[in-house]
This record gives sequence, structure tokens and C-alpha cells, in this order.
Amino acid sequence: MTDAVVIGAGPNGLVAANLLADAGWSVEVLEAQNVPGGAVRSDRGVHPDYVSDVFSAFYPMAAASPVLAGLDLCAEGLRWSHAPHVVAHPLRDGRCALLDRDRRVTAAALDTFAPGDGRAWSDLCRIWDRLREDLLRALFTPFPPVRATVGLAARLRGAGGLRFARSMLLPVRRLGEEEFAGEGGRLLLAGNALHADLAPESAVSGGFGWLMSMLGQTYGFPVPVGGSGELTAALVSRLRRRGVVVRCGERVTRVVVRGGRAVGVHTATGEAVPVRRAVLADVSAPDLYRELVGADHLPSRVWDDLRRFQWDWATFKVDWALGGAVPWTALEAASAGTVHLADGVDDLTRFAAQLAMGRIPDRPFTLLGQMTTSDATRSPAGTESAWAYTHVPHSVRGDAGPDGLKGRWDRGEREAMADRIEEQVERYAPGFRQRILARRVLAPPTLQAADSNLRDGAVNGGTTALHQQAVFRPLPGTGRPETPVRGLYLASASAHPGGSVHGAPGANAARAALRAHGAGRPLTMAQRALARRGRGGETDGDGA
Repeated sequence: MTDAVVIGAGPNGLVAANLLADAGWSVEVLEAQNVPGGAVRSDRGVHPDYVSDVFSAFYPMAAASPVLAGLDLCAEGLRWSHAPHVVAHPLRDGRCALLDRDRRVTAAALDTFAPGDGRAWSDLCRIWDRLREDLLRALFTPFPPVRATVGLAARLRGAGGLRFARSMLLPVRRLGEEEFAGEGGRLLLAGNALHADLAPESAVSGGFGWLMSMLGQTYGFPVPVGGSGELTAALVSRLRRRGVVVRCGERVTRVVVRGGRAVGVHTATGEAVPVRRAVLADVSAPDLYRELVGADHLPSRVWDDLRRFQWDWATFKVDWALGGAVPWTALEAASAGTVHLADGVDDLTRFAAQLAMGRIPDRPFTLLGQMTTSDATRSPAGTESAWAYTHVPHSVRGDAGPDGLKGRWDRGEREAMADRIEEQVERYAPGFRQRILARRVLAPPTLQAADSNLRDGAVNGGTTALHQQAVFRPLPGTGRPETPVRGLYLASASAHPGGSVHGAPGANAARAALRAHGAGRPLTMAQRALARRGRGGETDGDGA
């Protein structure tokens, strides 16, 4: 009998398994897909000479994460690479907002939109400098992050206090208008806010846009050398050196509950896997409660609250093998790893409004990745491995474009939507389509089939909106990895602090399981270092 079973070999599940193994627990990891990684996988499925990231690609949160830093994945061969510039947001008139790891470069680019906007950007950076340490500690530890919040509150007094807190609650449109005279700074904030499902008029979209911009400013948007799968490979390698086996092609169908406690799991092949201590689930909250646990083992309020759980927007993605670089009109975009495509904040608002009305956008906001620009190993010299994604409604009520798309996402609709994304790129890079050697289209059902956590291509485990964060994530009154079933812990992006690749939900779940069983066996040096980094040498916010 094993101490713990981890359901799912996505990054959070692999992080959780590593921390439990570091503490001396025996662990089994069961993954439904035939390969580990969840949404952190790469392949050569577009073209044999091109490495393509199937799902996620850029990892600013991983670079900032004390969880991943504590695992020392570089010792497993993981290497990071950066594009010359972090983010570009070109406009059709040739101007370009630019985010660079050198804040002086960012400021100079913003001054071309309006003199003085570079200084405004530097002011936002100085606030980040003051708050970064405590803010990241609060972000990556369980809710409520008591100790981190105390330190953050003390630093906030010197950073404008309530004025800054107000700014972080603002819609990103309003924050941009208050901080910048020109459109460049507004575009950087709003484009980065739309990495989540936060429209320019949504509360806290200003804070999220600022956070993503500051992460990019400080850490860049790095990529693993050789493909995103190298990050997964490092996590798996670390587990194997500790004797943990990741069993792929093993779909868990039920969490076994007796006397209100998780005592094991059943798999689709009929295997029963009992546990001594805990089950950690790197699966979405709706799937965990509805499919794996069931109403008989849950309070009625949990079952009722699941009706109100909101997914983030559905995702539509296209991968390309390009025979040459993207021919951007704005030359600065050629050296950015990530490029945002929308002709102004109004265009972003229009896009978000169409989604809110259940309409497939006619000019979709497009987030494009230039992977060979970021990592030269991804394709032959002089070429580009690229991708782009946009969002579409979960429930389609109409098409704002000319194709009459219904959201069936059959072959015809997939190809038509991929053409629409390519037309959006063409607006900023005339001649782009002539450089396409091959493409792969990943519609919402395709993404879900490849990773069941990505419901209709929802990549964040649930909306990033304020009403489903902190104590409301994933359901009201939760906010922590513990579930109503003793010994069962939620370790996925559905748990606080949510989506992106940083390992915090997995780490929080592992720590909760370890706390529930006391100190257990002596912690290794790596586990002790991680605990210190994650908690600042103190408790991690549970008041214990």
C-alpha cells in the first residue's frame, strides 16, 4: 500500500508528488493520457523539423515561482531561453508597444506614444520593486496568506496604501487611462490582462494586467530549451530518482471514500489502489466532485455551489511551421517572443463583448508566440515555429463573422476559424500566409480530448474573475486544498491561486497532506529549503 496517490501528471500533480517524495512518502502518480505533462507538452506533430508546444508555451509564473525554484530542476537538465524582447503589441499604423526585461527599453518605447509615459511606467515598476517579495509570497502560499499579508500591508503603506489597492481593483481600461496619456502603456496592461479571461472593463483586470506586465518586466516570458515538454521531463526525472513511478494510460474513475475519508482510488481497468494517507487530485474541481467523488460523499451545499462554478473562456489554437520569419509591419515585433494583436483597447473591448454575448469574434484578439525567436532549437535557421490562440464562447449563440459558425467545431468550422486567425495576423504582417509550410488546428474539443482538465479549452481551471478567487476558489468558503472528504486534496488550477504554470496548487495540496499527518519522516534539505522560501521562514498562512 502506498502513502499517497496523485491523480494526474500535469505540472501541479508532478510538483505535489515531488514534495511528498521529498518528505519520505511513497507515492504513485496515475495519468489518464499516454504521456505525462497535462498542458505542458511539446511534439513534432506540425512538421518533423519543428518543435511545437501543444498547449502552454511561455512561463513567467514558473520563473517567479519559489515552488519550482525549490525543486532545482536545472539539476535535471532544464534550461531556459528568452526572446530579445518579452512582449510586443503592434498597431496597424506601424507603432508598437514593447515590453523588455530592461525597463529603460520599455519606457523609451512608451514615450514614443506620449512623452512622459516612460516615467509613468517606471513609477509602476518602483511600486513593484517595493511589493514584489511579499506579493509573490502571498500569491504562492495557501489562502489566507496571513504572514505574507502582514508584510504586504506594511509595505503598502509606503507604496500609496489605499490608492494602490484601489488601482489594483480597477478595470484595466480605467487603470491605463489614469496612468498613461498614450495608448502604448494601456495596450501592454490590457493585453496582459487578457492572458486570463478578464475583459478591459472587468474589476481587478487592472491588477492582473499590472502583475503580468511586472512579471514579464522582471523575469521575462522564458521558454524551456527544446520545448515545453522539457519542463515536464525535468519534473518526472526528479521523481524517478526518488523511486516514484508515473503510470500513464491509467485513468482514475473513482475516489474510494469510507467513513468520510479517502482511502484509495479505482482505475478504468478495474484496479484498486489503496492509500495509507492521502489522495491528491490534479483534476478540475467539477470533475473531482461530480465524477470521482459523487453527491453521496459531499455536503449538499457543495453540490449546489457546483452549479455556479464558472469556467474561463474556451480556447482556439493554431500551430504553424513557417518557412521564414513573420513579416511584421512594426519591425520591433520581430524580436518579441509574444505578440498581442488587437488594434487598440477599444478592439479588445469589442472582442470581449462579443464573447459575453456568445458570439464567435470576427476580429479575434490573437496572442501569438514566436518560439524559434525565443529558442533557436525549435526549428531550422531562418524559419519560425509559431502558434496563436484566441478565445471563443463555450455556448455559441451566433457568429460575429461572415462564416456562419455554430460552434460545432467540425472540420469545416475548424478550418474557417483558423483562416480567421491567420487573416488577423495578416493585418499586421502582410505576406504571413505565404510563409506557412504546415499548420495544426486545435479547437476546444480537441484540447479537451488531449487534456480533460481543459474543459472546452478553458486553460485556467475556472474563471480568473474576482467572484471565483481567494476564498471563493473554487467554491465559496473554500480557498484551500482541503476538501469536504478527509484525506482528499484538490491540487489543480481550480484551487487557489489558479491557472498558469507555477506549481502552487500542487505544492499547497502536498503541504496540507503533510501537515495533516504531522512531520512524518524527516524532511530532506530540499524540502526544508522550499518550506522556508514558500513561507518566509514562518507559517504558510493557516494560523498554525
